[in-house]
Amino acid sequence: MMWFDPLPFVLGGTGQAHLKVNKLSAGYGAFLVLRDLSLEIKPGLTVILGPNGAGKTTLLKALSGLIGRTGEVLLDGDALPQKTHDIVKRGMALVAEGRQLFPQMTVTENLELGGWLVSKAERAHRLEVAFNDFPKLRERAQQLAGTMSGGEQQMVAVARAMMSAPRLLMLDEPSLGLAPKMVDELLAIARRIANKGTTVLMVEQNVKKALAVADRGYVMERGTLVASGPAPLLARSSVIREAYLGAPAASTPK
Repeated sequence: MMWFDPLPFVLGGTGQAHLKVNKLSAGYGAFLVLRDLSLEIKPGLTVILGPNGAGKTTLLKALSGLIGRTGEVLLDGDALPQKTHDIVKRGMALVAEGRQLFPQMTVTENLELGGWLVSKAERAHRLEVAFNDFPKLRERAQQLAGTMSGGEQQMVAVARAMMSAPRLLMLDEPSLGLAPKMVDELLAIARRIANKGTTVLMVEQNVKKALAVADRGYVMERGTLVASGPAPLLARSSVIREAYLGAPAASTPK
């Protein structure tokens, strides 16, 4: 039996976000990780695949305003701001790798921080919706986040991000270090969030499972894109099968 009941509703903003990235460059100091990267994040669930060091996390940090970037980034046709708080106001939220919760605060307190931009009454409403979306968290509402398992903490991190009612949710390695059943549940939740109207951009190393829930994907290597397309086609491509799934490419796609 799965931990969480199917989500009856997922808190999110109105309207599906559409992100276009053109010739994006970003890095750390003088060291550029990404050079002239162009991609498009359409409504639905898009996954970014690639080995460690490919630049996947750097991409999410650049889109979130955590590091500087150059190039053109358009959210629904308008230029994306550079500062993180302005980006959040525009309807984007990031669940960073490692969850980054406040361990000595309760589940409720961690979630409330996700709604810091709205009024107290609206924050209370969103908290109730979050508990409806993630019933197990209601049971653990007063538990300290630091005493929870890795999977439970990841649930809190996703729910906290949804407290900002994002139109575009970014997930950085949500399955990292988790048991297979919890990986399945987290990816299923990401799929349901996308189905309910929030555009999802996910960085993930579990290639097979990520492509099974995604609509489309990109493959990155050394800061550049080497493949892209609908998720079912990528799953059957020679690039994916040979490099990431440890299997020979099928001779004839079915």
